Amino acid sequence: MQDFETIRIGRDGRGVATLTLARAQKHNAMSAQMIAELSAAAGRLGADEEVRVVVLAAEGESFCAGGDLGWMRAQMEAGRETRMAEAGALARMLMALDRLPRPLVGRIHGNAFGGGVGLASVCDVAVGAEGIRMGFTETRLGLIPATIGPYVVARMGAARARRVFMSARRFGAEEAVALGLLARAVPVDDLDAAVEAEVAPYLACAPGAVAEAKALLRALSRPMEEADIAQTVAALADRWESAEAAEGIAAFFERRAPGWAEG
Repeated sequence: MQDFETIRIGRDGRGVATLTLARAQKHNAMSAQMIAELSAAAGRLGADEEVRVVVLAAEGESFCAGGDLGWMRAQMEAGRETRMAEAGALARMLMALDRLPRPLVGRIHGNAFGGGVGLASVCDVAVGAEGIRMGFTETRLGLIPATIGPYVVARMGAARARRVFMSARRFGAEEAVALGLLARAVPVDDLDAAVEAEVAPYLACAPGAVAEAKALLRALSRPMEEADIAQTVAALADRWESAEAAEGIAAFFERRAPGWAEG
């Protein structure tokens, strides 16, 4: 299971697999390659009957900084068809993780922004380290949190999402708990124990029953459908074509404030 470059997969003797983001030098920002590899990993782990629980983790200082800078620059230079294909790949990767027929436990040890919050949102439960920062930073760049939006709203609820979804305000682990993004915030030295506390109960459960219970839960809630993907992909493509996105991305790379920023 080690034919990946941007992620790693490991498994212990209990059937607990760890899916690790492995672009530490890039703060685990998501590139096109990472998105493709995460999709492939979700399929592989979901088909492996020896896997009973999956832990989503990351190497380095950050959990996930969102979109890779090179990937973002490429989107600005691409045509609409390419932009929609890339956004569609991201949306389907999130769907693959969301529909993983195994419990998915998030180990959020470092900062998570944009798409990184999306990854936390597709976990069945996520535990974070005290002191981390999270945020939907897209609107600072003239973009919107489109493809991650359905999973964020499903996790937080619209009322709580309104507090942070549009403002790009960064918030800490304790507020993330209050918002519903994290189940618990613990000292970083206690993070592995907190993750294990979420993993262990599943190992006493029938694997098939757990998978069917997860599928039933999805069916009883509002599941993400192809129409939702199409809507979010089109919304993001429209945003990429806006003058605000051009200004926001240019300002980011030029290390200056965009024209709309106060001060």
